[in-house]
Amino acid sequence: MNPLTETEIAALNEALDDEYKALATYEQVMVDFGEVQPFSNIREAESRHIEALCSLFSRYGLTIPDNPWLGKVERYTSLKAACEAGVAAEIANAGIYGRLLQATERADILMVFRNLHDASQQRHLPAFRRCVEGCGGQGRGKVRHGGHRGDHE
Repeated sequence: MNPLTETEIAALNEALDDEYKALATYEQVMVDFGEVQPFSNIREAESRHIEALCSLFSRYGLTIPDNPWLGKVERYTSLKAACEAGVAAEIANAGIYGRLLQATERADILMVFRNLHDASQQRHLPAFRRCVEGCGGQGRGKVRHGGHRGDHE
């Protein structure tokens, strides 16, 4: 296996950092507002995204950095504000992965980047948009009481 280029290493680090930030943000939202949808489901998805990226780090012999975002993310005054920020983050995520997909031709890295892009745009973004619409002016969302998962991923 050929060693990664500096561009590929930078792309993997940027992707992992973005996923780390999302995970830390969604965990903070749940600390502040409880186990609310869609954050609880998307938090689980972000953990899987991080695992997929970490497997690439391991495959290519890269050191997996710790999450620098824990306890350092923005906090929101309402669930609606958090959902609006989620919409903006997922829109920005499309741009990030659009650019990162140009950083390599390696099939394994491209597959992970495409999967993460698609999850963001096809599942997370619509879930956050539904959250914004569902919050109305109340600011608090639906609290998850059961152990089953919704359709948010």
